[in-house]
Amino acid sequence: MLKGTGVSAGIGIGRALLIEEHSLEYTPVTITEPQAEKERFNEAVKSFCENTRRQAEALRASVGEKEAGIMLGHISIIEDPFLTGEVGKLIDGGQCAEAALEQICDMFISIFSAAGDDLTRQRAADVRDVRTGVLRALLGISEVNISDVPKDSIIVVRELTPSMAAGINKENVAGIIAGTGSTTSHSAILARVLEIPAVMSVDDAFMSIRGGDTVICDGTAGTVIVSPVEEELKEYIDKRDCFVKEKAELENYRGKPTVSADGTRYELVCNIGKPDDAAKAVENDGEGVGLFRTEYLFMDKTSVPTEEEQFDAYKKAALILKDKPLIIRTLDIGGDKEIPYLGLEKEDNPFMGFRAIRYCLKYTALFRSQLRAIIRASAFGNVSIMFPLITCVEELRAGKMLVEEIKDELREQKTAFDENIKVGIMIETAAAAVIADILAKESDFFSIGTNDLTGYTMACDRGNGSVAYLYSVLQPSVLRMIKRTIECAAAEGIPVGMCGEAAADPLMTPLLISFGLNEFSVAAPSVLRLRKNISAWTKEKADAAAAKAMSLNTQAEIRAYLSSVI
Repeated sequence: MLKGTGVSAGIGIGRALLIEEHSLEYTPVTITEPQAEKERFNEAVKSFCENTRRQAEALRASVGEKEAGIMLGHISIIEDPFLTGEVGKLIDGGQCAEAALEQICDMFISIFSAAGDDLTRQRAADVRDVRTGVLRALLGISEVNISDVPKDSIIVVRELTPSMAAGINKENVAGIIAGTGSTTSHSAILARVLEIPAVMSVDDAFMSIRGGDTVICDGTAGTVIVSPVEEELKEYIDKRDCFVKEKAELENYRGKPTVSADGTRYELVCNIGKPDDAAKAVENDGEGVGLFRTEYLFMDKTSVPTEEEQFDAYKKAALILKDKPLIIRTLDIGGDKEIPYLGLEKEDNPFMGFRAIRYCLKYTALFRSQLRAIIRASAFGNVSIMFPLITCVEELRAGKMLVEEIKDELREQKTAFDENIKVGIMIETAAAAVIADILAKESDFFSIGTNDLTGYTMACDRGNGSVAYLYSVLQPSVLRMIKRTIECAAAEGIPVGMCGEAAADPLMTPLLISFGLNEFSVAAPSVLRLRKNISAWTKEKADAAAAKAMSLNTQAEIRAYLSSVI
């Protein structure tokens, strides 16, 4: 059995088809006519963009508009004036187009790859795909065509690029296995939309799988079985049938309210990174947006987005959602999110340093511009403001003061906005959880960010393999932080949500119901499954499970117990 990361759920059974990319090796040469070389580069870019548009059109026809946008985003990358300008400078300095393109793309890839979050690292994969596509055009090499593979093929590749995924005929591909990739990669997104089981980051796939082998690809568990015995094959055929049946059953929860077995209503909303993602939230039956990560608006540019650009983005999301809630988190940079043009100084420990609200309260011009854009957008929907990484009440007060100043300005300018726009905070540090009773008195709502809360409480980096065993939301200390936060919010009569990964974890569902969580904010594909999970619990049953879990001493004991009762 091979291990990897399941990025698209389901069971695929078929024959392995190994896809090898053509070599893109070349010999760098010194250029003596830079203008001619730049024209050659521009022609390659033009060819790449034309091919990418064709792929986008095919995706638009077969899947949808937003998926086509993934490919069109690659055009935006190569047409970025900064990127093309830097390539041009290197060509003027004597480098050939291939070498110049690789050097500049590799710079961006290095920056994005160093980030600690998957969404930023995904940008590195996009730049790699663009680099590969333009290099092909420069070298006159055709793209690998996987549109006509035999039926029931299990595609095995070193890296599944979005351009490759765009050419897949889902009727013939039973599964995808890739040597690299993550759940947030655009290739993984396309695999999920195409409903093809996929496992990525299978390190030894090409060494262990041969063309023609019978292969089981378990995109739910993240495992691959090569040449299964008869008993294994039968077991996984049964699992595949059960998965298909369960998926059909989940559709019964579409359009229904999110309620527990005894009728308690919960808000089930989604996490998004771009305004277009709001449409995906609606399509997946989300009841709004509990977290709009605005840093991705900044990462998609080479300079600070203007107030108008931000306003247009926030307004677009609000209009898509209509009257459904839209919680917009202010800029959360630093730590694992680096934006080069903002000039953050290198820090020995960026997670403990100058990031998020700390950065914004110092650079108030940037912060005011974002707050003005959010507040103006509140005229077009049910918009709230959320501050990240609050650790003391002074930070909350300083942020709220700026909000009030901006509201005064907008009144004087006779600019419409929601006079009652709510201002809440993320609870993602032990400091915030400990003083949640104080912060609740001055906040309109809380949202618990379990990813950071777990890391800060346990003093461990989930990306550090040496201490990753400590990183679990089921650690008793983390559960006590969550429980206290919810209790403090309830005491002051303010709602509390959860926007970290734990919100979608079925092991956490009874605990969160028992603790009194009001809102679950999850990735859009998790909505129906979580709605089903919530519907299975009464408060009495959840209280009993929580009481037992909270009496245990280790996360392993808690995990084992909760696994036995869900």
